[in-house]
Amino acid sequence: MKKRFSIPLIVTVFVIAFIGGTQVNHLISGDNIYEQLSKFKDVLSLTEKYYVEDVDTKNLTEHAITGFLNELDPHSVYIKPQQMQKVTEDFQGRFEGIGVEFSIVNDTITVVQPIGGGPSATLGIMSNDKIVRIDGKSSVGFSTEQVMKGLKGPKGTKVSVSIHRAGNKDLLEFEIVRDVIPLYSVDVSTMLNDKVGYINVTRFAETTHKEMVAALTKLKGQGMKQLVLDLRSNPGGYLDQAVKMSDLFLEAEPGGKPRKIVYTLSRRNEYNEEYFAYTNSNEYEKMPLIVLISNGSASASEIVSGAVQDWDRGLIVGETSFGKGLVQRQFPLADGSALRLTISRYYTPSGRLIQRSYENKDKYQEEAFTREEEEGENIEHKESTADTSRPKFKTAKGRVILGGGGITPDFIVKPGNITKYSVQLNRRNMFYEFIAGYLTRSGDKIKAAYGSDMIAFNKRFVID
Repeated sequence: MKKRFSIPLIVTVFVIAFIGGTQVNHLISGDNIYEQLSKFKDVLSLTEKYYVEDVDTKNLTEHAITGFLNELDPHSVYIKPQQMQKVTEDFQGRFEGIGVEFSIVNDTITVVQPIGGGPSATLGIMSNDKIVRIDGKSSVGFSTEQVMKGLKGPKGTKVSVSIHRAGNKDLLEFEIVRDVIPLYSVDVSTMLNDKVGYINVTRFAETTHKEMVAALTKLKGQGMKQLVLDLRSNPGGYLDQAVKMSDLFLEAEPGGKPRKIVYTLSRRNEYNEEYFAYTNSNEYEKMPLIVLISNGSASASEIVSGAVQDWDRGLIVGETSFGKGLVQRQFPLADGSALRLTISRYYTPSGRLIQRSYENKDKYQEEAFTREEEEGENIEHKESTADTSRPKFKTAKGRVILGGGGITPDFIVKPGNITKYSVQLNRRNMFYEFIAGYLTRSGDKIKAAYGSDMIAFNKRFVID
């Protein structure tokens, strides 16, 4: 028999979901909220009492919440209590565990890399190590969720792992003391040549601005005069971090007037906001800048790229971005779950709405990745013959740019076409296996020759 929950408790959760900390009188409309809650209570009560089988009222309620949110927009979501920990960790920029990035390759947990300074790196666990047992039990065939459950845990607790390492006949045994592990959002920062720096940002978390400043300072010390900022496939994150990143590259307007980065509009006045850049007197405000975006770049990524484009501050290169311009506020619920509800919309300084249409929700995700775009220079942002309906806007210097959702680049560059055979090899992780195997055999030799000098490696390395 499935567990039952009292009807008053379920309705209480619903009230919290609807009210979410706001005052009741703002929420009462023509179809009175209490009448609708009474109707739902009646349906749930009748179902619990008369349905042919026992029902799980908690599960039904969670599906009901998900169902009515689906009627709103694609980004208003209900987060279950068991999902909240990962959601919180992703945005806080840290978690507690053993400190490895992993992938499941051929049913085996494979270490992509140990996180620098974490307990696994300290013990000498290496890239391409295969974790075959966790606490004495086989981990072969584990799902990602099972791996996370086995390896993550509170700081100070211990976990034992058995590792197969290429070149070793016997398994290596490690007892790892879990610790607080940083989740870096600046994934790569390096020099592409003597003048051009490159920074890849994977998401906008609590620590992104701090990491960005550290990366810029490091590259400046290595001679950086120009920057490529890679926001491809960056799904977004915290608004304040996007504003702070934009502020690094945008100076105030002439006369010291703050320069607008983004603004939001809502049906509730308290959610109408404007965000500005101020003069920081740093050389990054005038440094030549290219921002890379893709159809997976969304939200905070589009705020940064939209502001850079609207003010003619740099060039945007890649594919039209996803088009996610809805602002969510997270309301905690009594049982540890949360309601993430859209409260306003993002607009770029020129007035472009970042959010694209979600009228056809069934194809909403697919449409972002199936756009027809012609590669090449797109400085004038001319309309395609296939779509002449997109609204027109102008940059600070008078260039015409198109609205209609997402940020369309100044230079459109699509990912290189690859064969079906290459796709199959990639799905089976064959490229990773080859690289990892090569580094296992020759990694010490490469490190001795090049250290961390990527420029020298690119210029001089020759494959035998």
